[in-house]
Amino acid sequence: MTHHAIRFADLTERQAYKVMIGTVVPRPIAWVTTVSPEGVANAAPYSFFNCLSADPPILALGIENKPDGRFKDTAWNIRRTEVFTVNICDMANLVPMSATAAGFEPETDELAMAGLAAVPGTMIDCPRIAEAPVAFECRRHVSIAVSGAREIILGRIEMAHVREDIIDLDTHYSDARRLDAVGRMGGDGYCSTRDLFDLATPSVAEVETGRLRRTGSTD
Repeated sequence: MTHHAIRFADLTERQAYKVMIGTVVPRPIAWVTTVSPEGVANAAPYSFFNCLSADPPILALGIENKPDGRFKDTAWNIRRTEVFTVNICDMANLVPMSATAAGFEPETDELAMAGLAAVPGTMIDCPRIAEAPVAFECRRHVSIAVSGAREIILGRIEMAHVREDIIDLDTHYSDARRLDAVGRMGGDGYCSTRDLFDLATPSVAEVETGRLRRTGSTD
């Protein structure tokens, strides 16, 4: 099988974006809530997102500026308040999550527009989404301006709110089926996490003997 050799230096920003989001999939979605200094709640989904460290506990957001170069409400609010909350979106909240992606003006409360309830933060002055199965209260750790159009924000997790039926506090393992998280694909595409399987990391001996091919399960 042959491959296309795509030199990123020859691509426009939009072309590079399409190559990346169409192939780095599925991507988790950070449904980010912030609050302006004036007290207006904001919510928006971002799929340039992941966890980067457990010690310290760090989440990363990649946020692009608006076409005219101004900061998006999320980035601006984080700069002003130093806090934000990452909510995890499940299938039950797919439609309201999408609603918060609409281009509302800064003075609009996206949570109210999407019919969602805000719960005050415990350790930070920023709300979480009551309907979200998981929420991470974060303080800005550092921001990295990777270009004039985009910055990466690292947030240190101060507290997590996990629905009781999802996590076992004796083991701290979470049930992915109960979480029912949504992932982001290319274009307008989304995916569920309902088609799950296990594949244990093999030992060297299992690799050498070829037995690793039989360790997967699609039950």
